[in-house]
Amino acid sequence: MKFLVTGLGNPDPEYELTRHNIGFLVLDQLANKQNALFSQQRRAFTSSFKYKGRQINLIKPTTYMNLSGKAVNFWLKELKLQQSQLLVVTDDIALPFGKLRIRAKGSDAGHNGLRNIDQILGSNDYARLRFGIGNTFRKDQQVDYVLSNFSEEEFHQLPEYIEKACDMILSLTKIGIERTMNLYN
Repeated sequence: MKFLVTGLGNPDPEYELTRHNIGFLVLDQLANKQNALFSQQRRAFTSSFKYKGRQINLIKPTTYMNLSGKAVNFWLKELKLQQSQLLVVTDDIALPFGKLRIRAKGSDAGHNGLRNIDQILGSNDYARLRFGIGNTFRKDQQVDYVLSNFSEEEFHQLPEYIEKACDMILSLTKIGIERTMNLYN
């Protein structure tokens, strides 16, 4: 069994530790735990490793958040995978900071990266792991908020939540989406 796990974010260094880049941060930790390295390939930084007999392919799109669908579509085709083998890790302002929710499919909920993936794939029928970043911003400040760094307190708590996100990803590849949802949601 093979999987494509996509972490959403923006590739430039200035975005590295921003809330919007939590997908990249989760995949960085997962690759690190598996002693896997990222390399720049077409439309994404890629890495892969074996886990419990499964091939796990990781991508961090270099197409920027709002065009993530181009990279996802390319790598699904390149790896000859179906949408049922895709998991997208993304930030979510509707969830409190550190709250994690995994679903088999769903709406884009106003997230431009997910919206673009849905448009390019023609479907929202793929798994997604939403990582809560909270919504402590004033009206019309959403863009500034998601592109800002985590607070000092949040930054100290991040490793625990990122570790749990990694566990959820590995669980999905081992026992499937339904059992992982029952275990973690």
